[in-house]
Amino acid sequence: MSDRAGTFDGVHRRNLAKLLGLVHLEGPMSRARLTVETGLNRSTVAALAAELVELGLVEERAPDPTNRVGRPSPVIAADERVVAIAVNPEVDAVTIAAVALDGRVPARERIEVDHVVTPEETAELISATLRRWADGPLAEARIVAIGLAVPGLVRASDGLVRFAPHLGWRDVPIRTLVESATGLSVVVGNDASLGVIAEHLFGAGRGVDDLVYLNGGASGIGGGLVIAGRPVGGAGGYAGEFGQNRPGIGSPDDRRAVGGVLEDEVSRARLLAVAGLEHADEPTLAATLAGSGSPEVAAELGRQRRILATALANAINVLNPTLVVLGGFLATVAESDVEALRDAVRAQAMPAAAETVELRVAALGEDRLLIGAAEAAFGALLDDPLGGAGD
Repeated sequence: MSDRAGTFDGVHRRNLAKLLGLVHLEGPMSRARLTVETGLNRSTVAALAAELVELGLVEERAPDPTNRVGRPSPVIAADERVVAIAVNPEVDAVTIAAVALDGRVPARERIEVDHVVTPEETAELISATLRRWADGPLAEARIVAIGLAVPGLVRASDGLVRFAPHLGWRDVPIRTLVESATGLSVVVGNDASLGVIAEHLFGAGRGVDDLVYLNGGASGIGGGLVIAGRPVGGAGGYAGEFGQNRPGIGSPDDRRAVGGVLEDEVSRARLLAVAGLEHADEPTLAATLAGSGSPEVAAELGRQRRILATALANAINVLNPTLVVLGGFLATVAESDVEALRDAVRAQAMPAAAETVELRVAALGEDRLLIGAAEAAFGALLDDPLGGAGD
């Protein structure tokens, strides 16, 4: 049959996608609840669930014990063996994770590097890691695709990395390189653009239709936008580059980089320096800064917080979001004095725009970019469980 939207086959595929999407986003659900949520009848839901079981995408489990009268409904859950591989290359490490369709992260590895990795090295690291995991945590896994969260400008149409300044990548066909090295389908996106999707679907922005997300990583500051419930990528996929804006700095004493952009002033490298660390993952840096009694650390956190507040106020004035989410080292800067940051933002933003906006730190922690990359990798499967299921 044709898969045109109005055909029986098209409707059937959409209904399969609806069921799979619900258990992916909401977790295990009874068939009775799926019937309510989809508006489909019970026999249709039962048939769709059985087909998804046959496709190896969900599991049907015995119902949980209940005191209710009547026959309890079986529970449908995403199959934990269906996984996407998520990758975040950075200047100090390449982090690789397996993210299951049910949301678990069965494998995660941060591979620290003493040099900036090339695209070719990145592809080989991914391939080598998957070969090692094949006899370990992914022995029973079915890998759907690979998602790459790259700190740079990624062209939406084909995943070409136009420019990742801190990695030194320019016009890099990373999708082709990784596909050749692994034999798997690959999706590429900007790290912060994928991070906002993760936080919107599963984290601090769940249920919020208008939000701004700023991500602070080793390569600087990126951002992502969700407006009216939909991610906004811009004409080429380059929207959200807050880190490249010129910062507003009220006090000349706060400036460190003459003519620099926001990420030159609000900087993970500067925090590492005052903490006395050369390299650190996010939890280690956050714990070191929080446990420090050094006046130098407190002063640097305060300086970065003041400059960040101005950047956030500008974003609020332009976009009028309900929520601003901060991830990575920006969450650490915020948590050093949340009330001071909120007060500084409200003092600089238009009162009408700032009066209802909320500031939160990313709820998914250091996995937010990986979960976002995995969500991109699951995209084809979730859109069409029949056509996007892979081999």
